[in-house]
Amino acid sequence: MTPFHEVLFPLDVALKSAGGPERRTEIVTFGSGREQRNARWADSRRRYDAGYGIKTLEALQAVVAFFEERRGQLYGFRWRDRLDHTSAAPGQPVSPLDQGLGSGDGVTASYQLVKTYGAGFAPYTRAITKPVAGSVRIAVGGREVTSGFSLDPTTGLVTFAPGHLPPPGAAITAGYQFDVPVRFDTDYLEVDLSAFAAGAIPKIPVVEIRG
Repeated sequence: MTPFHEVLFPLDVALKSAGGPERRTEIVTFGSGREQRNARWADSRRRYDAGYGIKTLEALQAVVAFFEERRGQLYGFRWRDRLDHTSAAPGQPVSPLDQGLGSGDGVTASYQLVKTYGAGFAPYTRAITKPVAGSVRIAVGGREVTSGFSLDPTTGLVTFAPGHLPPPGAAITAGYQFDVPVRFDTDYLEVDLSAFAAGAIPKIPVVEIRG
């Protein structure tokens, strides 16, 4: 996932933008009218349009400066998704019991932060690679631990120190806030200031980077 800048897109713009998850499904319809569906992507990919969040000339100038520093599509960056940026259920505070990372075996030291969507039919587990530093809480066997582990905020990998490995059968859970790794999905920003002044929304596409 390189090259990447560990910098957050202007928050006031991101939180007013539009977008969400995208999947790629292949559908074959037979002569009988029956169809066969196949998922071409194992993981979803999020897309956003930052233009919806730009309401002032100052915000527009800030985004242009951010775009230039990223060299268009070249460098990735962090994006805060207003709809989905914590491990907790909607409206609930972050808890160290929010998301299961696995079970201890007394040997494994590293566990990837993940978030699971759904429960009844086909739950989807998403790797969380850009947690917000200082927001991650870890529990082992249902009890929060505040030491004996480290977190890499650039990968979302939790590593337990020797002597602190989770014992066999102990559930490892986590709570956190997180950002989405993205890049601009264009190398050209077309901005018509006269149209912008009249209320037109500039199109600034942003797409999630999949590792």
